[in-house]
Amino acid sequence: MKTTIYDVAKKAGVSISTVSRVINNTGRISEKTKQKVLDVMKKLEYQPSVVASALTGKGTRTVGLIIPDVSNPFFAEIARRVEDHGRERGFNLLMCNTDNNPDAEDRYLSLIRQKSVDGLIIGTTTKNHTRLRSLLEDGFPVALIAQDIPELTIDVVTVDDFLGGYMATSHLVSLGHKRIAMMVGALTRTSEKYRYRAYRQVLEENGLKFEEKLVIKTGYSIEDSKQAALALLKSPHRPTAIFAYFDSLAIGVYQAAKELGLKIPDDLSVVGFDNTILATIVDPPLTTIAQPIDEMARQVMELLVREIDGEKKTKQRVIFPPELIVRQSTAAI
Repeated sequence: MKTTIYDVAKKAGVSISTVSRVINNTGRISEKTKQKVLDVMKKLEYQPSVVASALTGKGTRTVGLIIPDVSNPFFAEIARRVEDHGRERGFNLLMCNTDNNPDAEDRYLSLIRQKSVDGLIIGTTTKNHTRLRSLLEDGFPVALIAQDIPELTIDVVTVDDFLGGYMATSHLVSLGHKRIAMMVGALTRTSEKYRYRAYRQVLEENGLKFEEKLVIKTGYSIEDSKQAALALLKSPHRPTAIFAYFDSLAIGVYQAAKELGLKIPDDLSVVGFDNTILATIVDPPLTTIAQPIDEMARQVMELLVREIDGEKKTKQRVIFPPELIVRQSTAAI
């Protein structure tokens, strides 16, 4: 039979309201009584109901996280860091993967409210601005990480994607490369758009011709990027360098190059973005743009918890600087 709050109160010899105050850490209560109640709860293996807490307006100390794909090392690391920093503040994490599917994203946005979470962190491209705007108008705490929606007044924690794209492309240009391809997804994420604009600007500033056929749109998996890279590297207009939107896309380029007998960086220079664990375990190690993932996760959780606890009313956009990490995947042409 499941232990109830009544059982705890009876065993500890205190009122139900006293047990409730111990659980929620509210009101005045002696340390001796508090410890007695906690000992009884432990002995009886009593678990307070988060649903009951939500119904009484006390919150569940749970935060939702919506990301596109936890199998992508970048989003896996974001999820882990967000969970770590949430745990430090006494919050649990409810994670949802959309697989870049707008319908799945819509379902999760609806589900999040039904699950009585206290706030939401979004790390995916959301096209459902109507539902998101409704959450914000209701005063529901929402924050974005590694993404931005300029048309909404919302907390944002991200990296300077334009600067990152500029640094990546400039590095390849500095090595003498003139035919530089860029591998992207669907160009729907704001981060993609900023990096793409930077890529084009660097080419223009250095008098290099922009070629639409060198902008390769692909899915976000390693296999997708491999197939796209195979087609590109077999074509007559093969580039001497590729800037990949994600490290995982860069790995697909590695696989395609190996299959075609091309050596990196002798035959092809490659730059990634994110500085995930993939960048250090491939051969040769990948030159990439680093994002301060741990600091971004800490900051987004800080903003969200402060809003949940009623400590802030205004929205903030926090933009971190990226860093170029030069390894052995790039070389002078």
